[in-house]
Amino acid sequence: MKAMTLNDYGTEASFVEADMPRPAAAPDQVLVRVKATSVNTIDTMIKAMGKDLPLSPDLPAVLGMDFAGIVEEVGEDVTGFAMGDEVYGCAGGLADLQGALAEFMSADARLIAHKPKASSMREAAALPLVGITAWEGLHRAGVATGQKVLVQGGAGGVGHLAVQLAHHLGAEVSATGTGDSQLSVIEGYDARPIDFAVEKIEDYVAAHTGGAGFDAVFDTVGGANLTNSFAAAALNAHVVTTVALSEIDLSPAHFKGLSLHIVFMLLPMLHDVRREVHGEILANLAKLIDAGAVKPLLDEQRFDLSQIGEAYARLQSGQAIGKVVVEV
Repeated sequence: MKAMTLNDYGTEASFVEADMPRPAAAPDQVLVRVKATSVNTIDTMIKAMGKDLPLSPDLPAVLGMDFAGIVEEVGEDVTGFAMGDEVYGCAGGLADLQGALAEFMSADARLIAHKPKASSMREAAALPLVGITAWEGLHRAGVATGQKVLVQGGAGGVGHLAVQLAHHLGAEVSATGTGDSQLSVIEGYDARPIDFAVEKIEDYVAAHTGGAGFDAVFDTVGGANLTNSFAAAALNAHVVTTVALSEIDLSPAHFKGLSLHIVFMLLPMLHDVRREVHGEILANLAKLIDAGAVKPLLDEQRFDLSQIGEAYARLQSGQAIGKVVVEV
């Protein structure tokens, strides 16, 4: 089968086309003919940092975590899937799990679900990692009807789905972004857009929460921005972050009694713990998409497998609006 591999790690490393043996479906796995995959920030980090990250695969490496495709083989003990089924998931591209930058990949059946009927392969491939992350973060924060929720980075990969899911849960949603494109995306999801480059935290907290602060803040920006999330949160509120790779003073969180939740959705893949939860989330997400409650946002530029380097560069440029998707 055709695959795009890395023979070296580093910012200057290039993907190389290779002919690899087609994998087989082991027990509890399905073999998927990959039709599309998407690029996530963690993919670019693995490529750049290599073995400095404990989750990076050995070289030569086939990256790519998210995928949508068609079941070609069903392994022993697999139920719920059959040959020809259209599926999607986040099931490889790290540790010893081959990724989706290939014509075929084997996937643990617990990590996948039937593709939303309303979604194309491209749209479905954009969803798994960011969708699971958004779902888990909102669940941990206990977001419910009537709450005031702030999503930091509401036009980003995780952010645009967190906005829609929080709205579906009945929350009053505000989201930060900047520039006409980002703010238009946020408004299009029935959320209140906040231009973080123009509006001060104390001003939008006063305007939208009466000065009390938000009941939950979902921070997809992370790092130093966590301080802004603490400032925007109400007393005893929940703050969720997907980017906690930094040293930060937690005093503001302490004096507000905040609960801080760090979401790292790769844990089930890395440690084979509760993988079935990811399949369940994806199945529920598919129902919401088919009901019209959630819709993925895709960047306008299209790439095929041979252009994977350009796709990575597009994401890293900061110019993409929505998920960067690669067709296989």
